[in-house]
Amino acid sequence: MEELAGDELERSIIEARRAAISAGFDPDTPHELGDDAENTTRTSYAFLLSGIEDAPQLREIEEALERLEGVSARLVYPTATAWVTAPESLNPAEITAVIAEFGVTAQMSDSTLRRRAVGRRAVGHPMPRRGTRRVAGRMSGRMRRLRKHEEASLSQKRAAGFMRGEVERPATSQSDVLFTARDLVTPVRMWVAVALSAPVVALSYIPALQFGGWQWLCLALATPVALWCAWPFHRAMAGGVRRGISALDGASSIAVLSSYLWALGALVFTSAGDIGWTSSGNWLPVMHGEDIELFLDVTCGVTALLLIGRYNAVRVRSYLLEDMEYRRPDPNREYRVIRRPRGVGKAIEEAIPASELNRGDDVIVHPGDVIPVDGDVVGGSCRLHRPLIDAREPQTVKVGSRVFSGDTIQEGQVKVRVARTGHATRWAAVHKWVEDASRRENLATMLSTRSASLLIPAAYFIAGADFLLWLLITGDANAAFSTALAILAVVAPVALAISPALALRLGIEAAARNGILMRDGHTFRVLEATDTAVFNRVGALVKPEMFVETVTAERGEDSDIVLRVASVLAVESDSPMAKALVKAARESRDTRSKDAMLPTWIELSNEVDSADGEFSGRLTLTFEEDNGEEHTEVIDASLWRPTELSQLRGRLAVAATSGGTPIVVRWKGRDRGVITFYDPAKDDAIDAVERLEDLGVETVMLTRDTYPVARRFADFLGVTNVLAGVRAADKPGAVRALHTQGATVAMVGDHTMMEVLKVADVGILYANDKAIDSRLSKVEDNAEVVLLRDDVMAIPQLIALSRRVCGIIDANMLFAWAYNIVAIVLAVAGVLPPMGATLLMLGSTLIIEALSARARRFPL
Repeated sequence: MEELAGDELERSIIEARRAAISAGFDPDTPHELGDDAENTTRTSYAFLLSGIEDAPQLREIEEALERLEGVSARLVYPTATAWVTAPESLNPAEITAVIAEFGVTAQMSDSTLRRRAVGRRAVGHPMPRRGTRRVAGRMSGRMRRLRKHEEASLSQKRAAGFMRGEVERPATSQSDVLFTARDLVTPVRMWVAVALSAPVVALSYIPALQFGGWQWLCLALATPVALWCAWPFHRAMAGGVRRGISALDGASSIAVLSSYLWALGALVFTSAGDIGWTSSGNWLPVMHGEDIELFLDVTCGVTALLLIGRYNAVRVRSYLLEDMEYRRPDPNREYRVIRRPRGVGKAIEEAIPASELNRGDDVIVHPGDVIPVDGDVVGGSCRLHRPLIDAREPQTVKVGSRVFSGDTIQEGQVKVRVARTGHATRWAAVHKWVEDASRRENLATMLSTRSASLLIPAAYFIAGADFLLWLLITGDANAAFSTALAILAVVAPVALAISPALALRLGIEAAARNGILMRDGHTFRVLEATDTAVFNRVGALVKPEMFVETVTAERGEDSDIVLRVASVLAVESDSPMAKALVKAARESRDTRSKDAMLPTWIELSNEVDSADGEFSGRLTLTFEEDNGEEHTEVIDASLWRPTELSQLRGRLAVAATSGGTPIVVRWKGRDRGVITFYDPAKDDAIDAVERLEDLGVETVMLTRDTYPVARRFADFLGVTNVLAGVRAADKPGAVRALHTQGATVAMVGDHTMMEVLKVADVGILYANDKAIDSRLSKVEDNAEVVLLRDDVMAIPQLIALSRRVCGIIDANMLFAWAYNIVAIVLAVAGVLPPMGATLLMLGSTLIIEALSARARRFPL
């Protein structure tokens, strides 16, 4: 028996080997665990990083991590997070050790620690397996929405950080905060509703078409319309109930459901279900016949019309965020790059994706390409097309010009030296600002939505009371129910809710498309009431360049020595004044280089500079005698700016008040000379000031210059008032003083005026490269408006836009309230049929949208 059992086992093994070989698996060949087996034992970690120096460093860390067997890593610079997938057998300490080699500390996130703890418990106490479909079915709606939001957020962060790999761009949906999901209002629902509603409406209103059993056919056609096509409105109503407020489309949902249930009850319990029964076919409630009416036309007609109106409203709207997302530079697009690695004598040209571009790379951009970085043109010339953000910059660029991410090259070819990449570009900063503004506007819109939703309970009450009154007075159930349906159909809370919201959103986007970033919609209201515009002279009214105008030396002093001392004191500064001093001193040195009265060398030590343009330090002057010997002289010198006429006397006082911006050169306790500067006004400054005055806005110039100098420049521009001799530390107080006089102040300045912008009613910031580099989100607490443009005309255009937007909002609100009151009165009187009431309701919304569309027009 044992031999027979052994023969049977051997035959089974042979058959199993033959089956394995026929399936393509050789049992005689040793096999190792492949990729599939490895994938089943992989785990993910999230590490929080600290000590990161710059974004390019992350690329090196990624490569080092991926040299570990089975490890893939993605590092995100904005959130300082490392996402690592590794075999479960790998000790996480090895990952942190690799990261530590680069001077970066990695700490496992709390979520990862919790997940690993749960995982270890699950190994010891495994849970019973459940089907995916069953688990998903048990997942709450809130959890499903949260998971969907997390996936979309991760995709956006990857795109913002220019992570490698295919970027999945989520289908963004600009929420209107109206509770009716835009994503559910699809063309399929709309066309199905139209196709099924057409025969129902025709059979209901044309008795000649009514055949035996037509009412049951209408019920069959109306059922999917009432339950599936109208589902977005039912869902909105349920969501409003869950939130404790009334959904804006809740009345329409009640009208659809109540008319459907009325028809169902009439067909089942009355003679309306008999074969051969016909309806009156009349529209008006007072003209219905004595027999009961079905109102399936209301069920289908209201649903179809609502879907048509909502879908077209969604389709025709264009949102800036969606346009920016569509035109975002592709991080996987490859560009020709010229790099100069250290230790290599010649440049290397290669094709790399935009996500791997680093500062200092030279990128070749061809016609039709989207510039993926911010940088300076170092070769070639081209003509640009800026499709979304018009910052009033030159369309034709050449060597030395600055170009920005998102611009498209129309003609020509340029070589761009990278200055900013990925999330640090101006494109990303603008996107973040507009996204934050949209989020704030959604919160503000919620308030108007709640106010408009109060109309829904009122409509419910009026409809119920109207039904009872009509029934008691006339005894006609058809007329009573028809007027109640008309009230529910004619009320237009959506028109009331979007009256302020849509105009504000379009106004914010119109400003952004023209290089003006608004923090929120409330800023429009403040700008509408603004009656005083305060300009800081430097940074707002003049160009960022200066020229030495005059050099006046005190009696007995040499003007060239005065100029050279001033230039040495300011040489470390990058301000326009310092550059002008250095340039003028070099020109003076070239003309008197052999003069024995002038020092051959000046050395600066212990230098101190202030934000007001004042400089001081210890200078060592080296003089060369005729016999070739040298001697030195050490002096303590300073540059200071006068603010009052009493601070200077004699010829220096005259020089400081008769020219441009003055600065006084002082050493050994005495004022030795005065240097005046000419800083040209911006090209459109005169026209912009005149336009502000025409708008009734009083203009004020804020400056540290003495009053005669400031008044002369203000008269040149046409500025009404001057606040002169005000030091930087005193400028916030000067703006507060205007408040005490009852003025509503808009303060205009650059990044040096942050504290002053904060105290104004509206702070308007000229965003130069320094502001972009420090992230626009960091200035939003100080400034309500950020100008990507450099012209002064943006200020009167912004105020004109604000007044237009606020005027549109006021007109919208007046129309919406007047419409709702008049329409409800007509419905109660029995003048409006339910279908006509629906058309009126949609028409009111279209009128509000047409009126709001005027906010898109930016003032010229």
